[in-house]
Amino acid sequence: MTMSASTFSSPFTLAVCAEMVFRDLPMNERVKRIDALGFQVEIWDWTRHDIESLANSGATFSSMTGYVTGTLADAAGADELLHTASESVDVAKRLGIPRLNLHGTGLDRQGLPVKPCQQLTGSMWLKARDTLNRLADLGELNDVTFVLENLNTDVDHPGVPFARLADVLALVESVDRPGLRIMLDVYHAQIGEGNLIELIHRCAPYIGEVQVADVPGRCEPGTGEINYSAIAKALSDIGYRGTVGLEGWASGDDELALDRFRAAFSL
Repeated sequence: MTMSASTFSSPFTLAVCAEMVFRDLPMNERVKRIDALGFQVEIWDWTRHDIESLANSGATFSSMTGYVTGTLADAAGADELLHTASESVDVAKRLGIPRLNLHGTGLDRQGLPVKPCQQLTGSMWLKARDTLNRLADLGELNDVTFVLENLNTDVDHPGVPFARLADVLALVESVDRPGLRIMLDVYHAQIGEGNLIELIHRCAPYIGEVQVADVPGRCEPGTGEINYSAIAKALSDIGYRGTVGLEGWASGDDELALDRFRAAFSL
């Protein structure tokens, strides 16, 4: 039986990725369904959606992909990234979205890097830091936050540069601007690094949003090996009171998956 939001008490704002649940419904109907169940809504590439329809849905949106094309660590790619990030800011304002998600390089529809990279150089680190500073300028000027997401290269995103959470933290910490924070993805961190609670504590000052799914399978909490009650407690212990988003598939019934997600982050 589906439980109402009032059944649970969570210190976090909970969101759900509309790209990954209720996939038998058109996007606008997915968004409305998620909203009706008491969650905020995450979307990915805004160019694939009817923005006017989403704006009229009545839903509250937590985050979306904050660029269309471009890369962090080369001059032409960085300029392209800034250009499409500026376009994304305009869309975010229409939808009331406060956080815009970034990756080390553009991803195709299969989540693979447009420009794969197997080895980072010192000049790439410096260019990435410069690009992120420019993005922080853009975010602070427009009252939105860009969030750099950690990914895993073993299963989902081989060849993405700056994918490890340790790398993301190093970049965000070096920029140290309110317009740039971490999109801490627990699913990717478990595959790529493990030691999740220690990572949460290390990232504490820079977390802009948290995304979750279980390992293996990338489904809702409770379907795999991650102890999400411990993750929820760790986030609470560091004083995090922001958004936790389910960016995962439903292992079976969609509403039951969302119930399990909500229960995992109720303390």
